[in-house]
Amino acid sequence: MKHFQPITKFDSFIIDERPGEQWIKLNKKFGENEEIKVEVTMFDASIPVQKGSDVSAADDVQLHMTMIVNVLKGEGNEVLEFVCSAWPNSVEIRKVYMRGQNGTVDQPYVGPPFKELDDELQNLLYDFLETRGISDELCAFLHQYMKNKDKLEFVRWMEKAKSFIEKK
Repeated sequence: MKHFQPITKFDSFIIDERPGEQWIKLNKKFGENEEIKVEVTMFDASIPVQKGSDVSAADDVQLHMTMIVNVLKGEGNEVLEFVCSAWPNSVEIRKVYMRGQNGTVDQPYVGPPFKELDDELQNLLYDFLETRGISDELCAFLHQYMKNKDKLEFVRWMEKAKSFIEKK
């Protein structure tokens, strides 16, 4: 079976495909001293599509991916982390944390639920992400990318299973 080379860039992001794994990484530099790191799962949930939506009749569910966005600035040890839902055409911020680069939360208080923040602050955080390339266009790209990755991983899995079964 012929394997296709995965796309290695989107916009200014470099894509780390992670063959054989359930997720991918994207990285980019932003401005003078920011680094943006994004981890995206393969499809991890779905919701039913309401009748009359602009989705084709063949698509009775909307697929969901989890996207974790880390913004690092300069030599500091702090990371601003966004836990997002990547829907086919949109980004939804679920949580925002300040934590250390080692993964620990710097402060015991991790902030209120995102939906409870003032609307203006929510909009500013969405704008912050969009300016850094975390956009509806990125989500649309990721959904197409992951559909392809899902097929490639299935083929990879089938080849490994076949090879195992055929061993003497």
